[in-house]
Amino acid sequence: MALNPYSDLPAAQFWRKAVTNVPPFAVDPSPRDTFAISRADRVATAGSCFAQRVAEALREAGYNYYVTEAAPAGASPAEAQARQFGTFSARYGNLYYARQFIQLFDRAYGRFTPELTAWERPDGRLVDPFRPTIEPAGFDSIAAIEAARAEHFAEVRHLFETLDVFVITLGLTEGFRWRADGAALPLAPGVAGGTYDPAQYDFVNAGASEVAADLRGFLDRLWSVNPGARIIITVSPVPMIATYLDRHVMVSNSYSKSVLRAAAGEVCGIDDPRLVYFPSYDLVTANVNAGRYYNEDQRTVTDAGVRHVMRAFLNTFSADEARPAPARPASDISAEFEGTAGVICDEEQIERSVA
Repeated sequence: MALNPYSDLPAAQFWRKAVTNVPPFAVDPSPRDTFAISRADRVATAGSCFAQRVAEALREAGYNYYVTEAAPAGASPAEAQARQFGTFSARYGNLYYARQFIQLFDRAYGRFTPELTAWERPDGRLVDPFRPTIEPAGFDSIAAIEAARAEHFAEVRHLFETLDVFVITLGLTEGFRWRADGAALPLAPGVAGGTYDPAQYDFVNAGASEVAADLRGFLDRLWSVNPGARIIITVSPVPMIATYLDRHVMVSNSYSKSVLRAAAGEVCGIDDPRLVYFPSYDLVTANVNAGRYYNEDQRTVTDAGVRHVMRAFLNTFSADEARPAPARPASDISAEFEGTAGVICDEEQIERSVA
């Protein structure tokens, strides 16, 4: 038989061998020959709402989930959760857009100071526009916001400089920015504070080249203070909750996720052993699952979907001393992620604000 470029490729590179007639729960498109994570490694997370599911699964699997911004002494578990201590590795809230990552670094290291300092809520309390839901009671002054922000930035710097592994989950391309200096916001003004004025705010919908450039910029910055940091980039499989564009939300979601997936693939395509793409999005949204990994709202990911993602994650990155999650059919998976009903998703404030 004549040889061709596909003759000696492994089975994983052929749909018929890797997907067709393979039970959906057994499909595993994870990267091969990547770095391992030990139980001693400090593993941090940031990104969209789905990043919280990853964080919880890491804790459940016995990994050293790394948090630098811990709740104050005496805070109850309920208070700590409400104020988003431990929701992510630092209290930066949801980082939906790639531009937020690069600006978080620049703000923490004094390279960028946005003109926008505070938003006022209808009750007269103030919020930090760049993490508007971290204090349910709000702030009573701009000085209080700035003091809390300074403490936060100190913990962000500590996080960036000492983490071993950083799991980044990209979520959206649509967003709003302060027109004067391009400061990227996690929520539109007026949703959790502030007032929307198109003369002051720009709506943006990032393209693949912009997302890729922002990711590269953030990686360069992170590695400048922590050269040994290993990075896992993934894309959230959770659809966007609303689109500002005059078109069906399904069309906007398809665009957004396609852009993020393409940009992540491009950035992770470089030959750097510290960087890898992990297919959370691919696993959950694949047609082989026939929608089984979404709840009835067709948006939130089922426990079975999270379990499949994390089983593949552990099988990929587990060091010898870490035990991968066993492979089990979706029908046999217990509700081990029941506590994720408390996942904090700033984007959901959009629906609450227009209900």
